[in-house]
Amino acid sequence: MNDTSPPRVPTWLALAVAVLIGLLTALQARVNGQLGVRLDDGFVAAAVSFGSGLVILVILSTLLPAGRSGFARLVDGMRTRSIPWWMLAGGAAGALTVATQGLAVGLIGVSLFTVGVVAGQTINALVLDRIGYGPAGIVAVTVPRLIGGAMVLVAVALGVAGGGVSGVAWWMLVLPVLAGSGIAWQQATNGRLRQRVGTPLTATLVNFIGGTVLLVIAAGVSVAFAGAPEPFPLEAWLYTGGAIGVVYIFLSAAIVQYTGVLLLGLGAVVGQLLTSVALDALWPAPAGPGLAQEATMVAVALASVFVAAVPWRRRRAA
Repeated sequence: MNDTSPPRVPTWLALAVAVLIGLLTALQARVNGQLGVRLDDGFVAAAVSFGSGLVILVILSTLLPAGRSGFARLVDGMRTRSIPWWMLAGGAAGALTVATQGLAVGLIGVSLFTVGVVAGQTINALVLDRIGYGPAGIVAVTVPRLIGGAMVLVAVALGVAGGGVSGVAWWMLVLPVLAGSGIAWQQATNGRLRQRVGTPLTATLVNFIGGTVLLVIAAGVSVAFAGAPEPFPLEAWLYTGGAIGVVYIFLSAAIVQYTGVLLLGLGAVVGQLLTSVALDALWPAPAGPGLAQEATMVAVALASVFVAAVPWRRRRAA
């Protein structure tokens, strides 16, 4: 069997990529959230986002040799059942994330959405690393990592405290947590699929195929029951969510084998939170916490990253 493992990547570079993934995730949340507001239908907005990303990936997979060879290995793996069905299901988590962006971000803002995602992502990443689900194998759950996870939950509590979100439906606050949990599972699953097919391009393509199918069905149901969406806006930037998703899902599938699920998530947290606060400061949402409250919850969440990521060592007895 050919060794398709790429050369090692320095830790600092892997973490820098993780931060970039977080930045792109927060940016995509704002784009998809605003498209959902303009269309008055988060499911249609999500289907448009994922569908546009799928078109980009089909073109790239057709033109690039790595894409063609990766797709051939995918088909062969499915035929011989060396690639199990669950490795093809990462798109379900991506669909949940994008749908949640379209439904919630336009109202509660990027910061509150991001902190909920961080909570779900961190907790599930701890579990996935402990059982060895990701491509990096078993990663020990240390006390600092547990403390970091608990601090993220404190940040979530700070985000929903006070009257800023009193008029927001409870499910709109729960969905980001579920989406974050799904993101951790998606990153680990895509990383394992990338090992089998030899390229993150094919793993990303599989993700977008599954997600697009699910979101088109959901959009169809939404239109059938709630009616047609508002007219599609003309601003081109509202349709960049799919391209942004292609980039960060590709990077996640490529880098998770070097970082593990939790460290990838924690690095992404830094990019997500800093970007989301900047976006909400420049572009406030109708609901959600105020800027001071956002800054506090983000500071706690960033501290949790430091606590969980720094390799604390006990002093030896003299």
